[in-house]
Amino acid sequence: MTAAFDIDSFLARPLAARVATNGPTVRPAWYLWEDGAFWILSGPWARLLDHVRSDPALAVVVDECDVVTGVVRQVIARGVAEVLPFDVPRGRRKLTRYLGPDESAWDARFRHYLHDDPTTNGTVWLRLEPARLIASDLSYRTA
Repeated sequence: MTAAFDIDSFLARPLAARVATNGPTVRPAWYLWEDGAFWILSGPWARLLDHVRSDPALAVVVDECDVVTGVVRQVIARGVAEVLPFDVPRGRRKLTRYLGPDESAWDARFRHYLHDDPTTNGTVWLRLEPARLIASDLSYRTA
């Protein structure tokens, strides 16, 4: 059964995305879907940032597949990423989606994004406002 679904609600869930750069290279990533764009945290510790700086073309896939319920949905985005300065409020919104509201319970490697100087550690945002966005509901009936 093919049916429409609310893309914003789907992308607001804490799902993992797969981010692809030319090379090709594909990696999982946590993201924030906000203001019609994907926001992905990166920095000099990740090769993703180097790939984007040398060629900013990106593809992002966010999907779910539940064989018990038959729910299969996907969003595929393509476009040109831009590297933007990291801001703590957006970082907090992103990390809270995945780790919950109690920052004291977070692993230290995540807390430091909100408390260390991003200009010192090189934390940046990769922002992808899709030039093309395709949403598909490929769900099926189960027995």
